[in-house]
Amino acid sequence: MEKTIDSKQMLFDGKDGYDAVVVGSGYGGSVAACRLSMAGFKVCLVEKGRKWEAKDFPTDSFQIMSAVRMESQNLGVSFGPKDALFQVFEQNDSLAAAACGLGGGSLVNGGVMLPTPVRTRRNSKWPKDWEGDWESCEASAATMMRIQSVPVQFPVAKIMKEIDVGEVEEMVQDSMKLSMNFDIEESPYRLPEHQNLDICIACGNCLAGCPYNAKNSTDKNYLASAIQAGCIVKTESQVQYVVKNPYETDHKGEVGGKGRWHVYLNEIDHIKADFVILSAGVLGTTGILLKSQMRGLKLSEALGSGFSTNGNTVAYLAGSSGPLNAYGLDKKQLSKTPIQARPGPSISASFSSSLGFTIQSAVLPTAYPYMLFKGITTFGWPAGYWFFHGIMDKLKHLIGSKSSQAMVLIAMGHDKSDGKIILEKETDKICFNPPHDPLLLRKTEAFQRITKKLGGILFMSKYRSTSVHLLGGCNASSDISDGVCNPNGQVFDPEAPGLVHQGLYVCDASLIPCSVGVNPSLTIAAAAEHVSKHLVKDILRYKSKNCTDFASKVVCQKPYAKIHDNREISCVSLIEIMRGYVGGMPCTAYLRIKINLQNQNNSDDRYSVMSNTSSTLKGKIGGYVVFKAAEKDKLHVIDGEIDMFEVDDRTPYTRYMHYRLLLAAASGSRYILEGKKIMNPYLFALYSWRETTTLYVTIKKLAGNSAGEVGLNLKGDLRISMIELLKSLISLEGNRKGRFIYLFSLNLLRTYFLQIPQESHKEYTLTDSCNNSYPESTFHEIKTEDGYIISCRQWICSQSGRKFKEEKQPVLLLNGHSTESFCLPTEPNDLVKTLLQEGHDIWLLQPRLHVLNPSNNFTIEDIGRYDIPAVIKKICEFHGPSMKVHVVAHCIGGLSIHIALMGGYISATQIASLCCTNSSMFFKLSTLARVKMWLPLVPMSMALLGKNKILPMLETSKASLRHRLLMRIARWIPRYERCTCDECEVFSGIFGNAYWHQNITPTMHHWLNKQSTTKLPMAAFPHLRKICKSGFIVDSKGNNSYLIHPERMALSTLYISGGRSVLVTPETSFLANKYMKLHQPGFRHERVVVDGYGHSDLMIGEESSEQVFPHILSHIRLSEEGKNIVMISKEKKWSKDALDWAADPYQEYGGSQSCWFSPLMVVFLFLFLFFMFI
Repeated sequence: MEKTIDSKQMLFDGKDGYDAVVVGSGYGGSVAACRLSMAGFKVCLVEKGRKWEAKDFPTDSFQIMSAVRMESQNLGVSFGPKDALFQVFEQNDSLAAAACGLGGGSLVNGGVMLPTPVRTRRNSKWPKDWEGDWESCEASAATMMRIQSVPVQFPVAKIMKEIDVGEVEEMVQDSMKLSMNFDIEESPYRLPEHQNLDICIACGNCLAGCPYNAKNSTDKNYLASAIQAGCIVKTESQVQYVVKNPYETDHKGEVGGKGRWHVYLNEIDHIKADFVILSAGVLGTTGILLKSQMRGLKLSEALGSGFSTNGNTVAYLAGSSGPLNAYGLDKKQLSKTPIQARPGPSISASFSSSLGFTIQSAVLPTAYPYMLFKGITTFGWPAGYWFFHGIMDKLKHLIGSKSSQAMVLIAMGHDKSDGKIILEKETDKICFNPPHDPLLLRKTEAFQRITKKLGGILFMSKYRSTSVHLLGGCNASSDISDGVCNPNGQVFDPEAPGLVHQGLYVCDASLIPCSVGVNPSLTIAAAAEHVSKHLVKDILRYKSKNCTDFASKVVCQKPYAKIHDNREISCVSLIEIMRGYVGGMPCTAYLRIKINLQNQNNSDDRYSVMSNTSSTLKGKIGGYVVFKAAEKDKLHVIDGEIDMFEVDDRTPYTRYMHYRLLLAAASGSRYILEGKKIMNPYLFALYSWRETTTLYVTIKKLAGNSAGEVGLNLKGDLRISMIELLKSLISLEGNRKGRFIYLFSLNLLRTYFLQIPQESHKEYTLTDSCNNSYPESTFHEIKTEDGYIISCRQWICSQSGRKFKEEKQPVLLLNGHSTESFCLPTEPNDLVKTLLQEGHDIWLLQPRLHVLNPSNNFTIEDIGRYDIPAVIKKICEFHGPSMKVHVVAHCIGGLSIHIALMGGYISATQIASLCCTNSSMFFKLSTLARVKMWLPLVPMSMALLGKNKILPMLETSKASLRHRLLMRIARWIPRYERCTCDECEVFSGIFGNAYWHQNITPTMHHWLNKQSTTKLPMAAFPHLRKICKSGFIVDSKGNNSYLIHPERMALSTLYISGGRSVLVTPETSFLANKYMKLHQPGFRHERVVVDGYGHSDLMIGEESSEQVFPHILSHIRLSEEGKNIVMISKEKKWSKDALDWAADPYQEYGGSQSCWFSPLMVVFLFLFLFFMFI
């Protein structure tokens, strides 16, 4: 049975991933893929290049130029397709060439298969563990490659024999076998029908890829068997690096489970696998590990060392009159040339010297540009000589001159294997230094002697090293100090001596620790066979240990898949660069964002502009972050997600852009960067520029590589400039750019201009169980000195529930203006319940501004002068006159208690401690609230209300025409956050937003607006306006009657502010704390700013019990323990000058600042988008 594999599933690797991913398809990767697939494992082979058919190989100079990629470090340029068949690297005095395609180097080499020389196997670097089964591994590889002897002695081989090359440096002719099909008759051991080989016709074009399907490259044998066994092949997909799965660990804390490794094809897309086999060639495999090392993978210090070029030296002999016939033939020439006169395979003669090197003659394919080849090999000749000689040589060749014969001479030998491969961090490119070659002069002399015997001109390579046989870089060794892998190919883990990175293997030429001295193809394949044996056993052990069943596999109809197929994958990508400061230190993020539009609704959104739903844009993020304060090297993104225009049902008008990045450093440390852009339709698009270009971030350092403990925790913001934004727009790529721009613009339009809510707040009904489960309280009515009736509720901590031996002092709670902040029946842990659990009796004052006791004519001063003294008196009657009271006050309650204390209406000796949230003797407002108070809105409202200054809040309440008109005006007053709840809109229109909706639960929001705040006594607003305009407490006439009495504040204080100011700013607590330290230095004074909170949400927030209440409890405990008094010497007494110099570290923290030019920027942005894309 066959099945079709969906390429989208292959791109995002599904949920299960693969048992093993093999990277590369040369003599190493193809062997591993074959052996694993035939063992029944689920295998995916990833190849950078394309699949080449015989008809695709270049047959002329124009075709081959388009199949070459040149990367010149000397010139600083790169040209040619990244997946070109020939990959040429020029660095300093070195030139290296590699192949890229399904089959690797076997596609374009001479197919020479020579056994590993004894001299090589006796090298001290050669792993002794390989010797046990080396012959059997070589035999197995030779069988699979179906190597054969050359049946005919072709012209080049004849000439080399006739001139007696053996006299040169005491050389002997080698017995050669090639991985080519010379069979005249049908072999009984043929491969599957679709992979049958044709017979070699001796055209001489092997080094450009066999155009007649006669070369037994790895895609014809090992890979064909692997695909038959169910292996999935992904071509045109380059692996960049690998990282351990950061999210899955076993019981010992080690990486385990499904998908132990992530194999990244780019900065974003990756494949999961339990085993990864790197077989991407010397530069490829070493490069992958070097890039992985930069992302925290701990590797041996020997990585990149031991690089060898196999002693390669290349020369070009031209102008010989000998009958070499070493030019490849095209189809016309083949039809006219008998088989014996043809050039034959590219390499058919090999001679070894006792000095330790081998010389082979090679045929130039017809596709090779001969003149360019001479340009590479012009050592010792005048500049430009090669060009003129090339023209003359070409003319001679065309007219059939006898002196136009030429051939390539290739030498291999034993170099020092002391080259080095490194990663250039700035450019992220691989650089290499070739090894020293002690035999270079002797090989040159041998070339010269051969040239003298044949006649002609010798063109030596102008590079010190010109190599096509790259070896080492990830050397196999039994000692981590000498190698990167053990002899079985497992990559060493330097943090665990003697251990390896489980599931990570190397299986290609980079394992070979020394020069081979001959063509290394068979040696590489034999090493791969050895590694594969142990790899299969390792996977079986792993599956048995983890009780993992074998993946059920069937043969795939489409075993080859391209990753980037725009017909199947619908996405766009862009680059975003942001700069800013985190923790006061510079930070820059270079991000590549990929938005997947595959899951978006394909319907026409032009008809859904006014609907209550909108499309979200989600995607993945790659790239890196530069944060020198944390790491000297780049912090690479190994997993990143972005969610554009996310909507929280608590804030239906506000959209969010969430960034979450998992960062890895070369040191092995892991960091999490969490960022958020908040797009709030405040004053339409006035703040749109700042909000859409500012990312508020938190960077946390993870302890160990797990998300458990957190070390470093820094906050800041990153911004994208106008120039960088334009660059991002220009960098936009993908087949759905128009769709992305449309959805992005649509969301901006809905957010800032149409202001359409995503969803409405749901209606919640407070169940009886909530009321029944709340602690019982006693209701007290109290008559104040001015004759007004107020009330309070008392909760008594019963002795049976009290865990504490000593009786604790009671706590008095003072609410804000007309809203409940402490007794919250919808919340599992409000402050009342929390304090009861601590063993305190609770008294909750319900003054004349409370909904139960609303007064039509009062001031805030009345609460401090009459209501608070009355309840203090009631508490003393209940607990005794000597009992002190802890006071926790919020907003207006805080103003009132300061008026009571500093006005002398109560004594500080009656107060055990004072804690105020978003209030104090100072009252500093946000910009919007301050503007509202300076405008004559309050006097106008008082005039509009007339005599009845109690405003009914419920939508169902019967209200007068005056009340309805005021509520309608309130709905139109700007506020930071809008709400779909009518009562909430009226309340925030009058006061300003009392909380950030995101911080409170939907049930809390419903109860607060529908059941708690049913009336709003507004008589105290004129006095409140005077306080707000002054910035500190004043009497009802606006006089400073209270701040002049600091001696009356002889008590310990705690002032708490919300870090994300929405109504009252953190300056309120800063000035109060400063005031108390200056005037009452003998008492303990604290100040806390809680990040992310606004005003009332400090008390009613969903997480207040974890983030706010502990500060209050700690303050009360210290007072109970008698630690509210601080002994300060004269030398350490607070200096007035020092306090004056101090600046508020939270100044403008989390607040809003205008960008008055932002509307122009927004218009410019939309015009740019319109003219450029639409």
